Amino acid sequence: MGKKKALSAEQPDLAELRQKIDAVDEVIQSLINQRAGFAQQVAVTKGEDARSVDFFRPEREAQVLRAVVERNQGPLTDEEMVRLFREIMSACLAQEEPLKVGYLGPEGTFTQSAVYKHFGHSVRALPLATIDEVFHEVEAGAADFGVVPIENSTAGSVNHTLDNFLMSPLKICGELELRIRQHLLGNMDGLEKIRRVCAHPQSLAQCRAWLKEYLADVELVEVASNAEGARRARDEAGTAAIAGDAAAEVYQLDKMIADIEDRPDNTTRFLVIGRDLLSASGEDRTTLLLSTADTADAGALHALLRPLAENSVNMTRIESRPSRRKKWHYVFFIDIEGHVDDANVATALQTLEKSTQLFRVLGSYPKAIL
Repeated sequence: MGKKKALSAEQPDLAELRQKIDAVDEVIQSLINQRAGFAQQVAVTKGEDARSVDFFRPEREAQVLRAVVERNQGPLTDEEMVRLFREIMSACLAQEEPLKVGYLGPEGTFTQSAVYKHFGHSVRALPLATIDEVFHEVEAGAADFGVVPIENSTAGSVNHTLDNFLMSPLKICGELELRIRQHLLGNMDGLEKIRRVCAHPQSLAQCRAWLKEYLADVELVEVASNAEGARRARDEAGTAAIAGDAAAEVYQLDKMIADIEDRPDNTTRFLVIGRDLLSASGEDRTTLLLSTADTADAGALHALLRPLAENSVNMTRIESRPSRRKKWHYVFFIDIEGHVDDANVATALQTLEKSTQLFRVLGSYPKAIL
């Protein structure tokens, strides 16, 4: 056997590197357990009867994660560092009892992925059949929080979520954005074998151009969730589905064509719903539900928006929906930057409340992080 090649000065010894990694791992593990111990002490201060939801503070978690991004110097990306810290915080919080989070199920939906992105994997994720049920379970206390889709960058608003806020007392406690990659899933060996495609209406809308070009003669079937579509694709001959990686894994489907969404930046915004308003985190958004006595009046919308402009409050989104009180009468969902406790926002809202028939603050909550 020949002699081993001598290590150059620039080439570190592999065994030595592994020893250094092991030493760092030991320190990391010790510090994580130390953090978990501090979390236990926080729980003690809340009393014996306190549950995880009683000392879970979304605004505090947002501040922690922003600090992670600010001090990150690589080589791991900001997204990876935030994901790692989210999981650490999730595990620390769940030591006594995991948070219960309802979402539009069944297992394998994008909303489930949104739950884990926002709360980490140490929660008890509760799959529910409809968006209505998510609201009802949180209202009843069976779930601590819920996660619901609110808008997609391609297909627009999720009206069913908006309409639930008309009758629900729940508050918005957070938001997150999830990059949506839609795949054509099935167990057949060619597109010509497909007779129908099952998917949630939002997913069909996000893939409209692709479906028109490649499956123009195939029946498109709207179902309650992409996971339901994936289940049918697993069980029915000739049926394909549109869904993400999680559904492909859960229902053991082949990824026939990947990334069939019409836009490469296809993203869905989700809201976290809960029972309480939050304190300010420093970088917040506020959602309002407003209407005037006569929304058909030519100056009604201008009157709603004027106090925002006069107080330098930036509006980022406005959406109208039928009020269900009388025909041609509408309510407006408005997103603004800032928290209700910010001086300029508080002044604007005081003026707004005096000039509106319906005035509700649906939530002041931390802006989405990455």
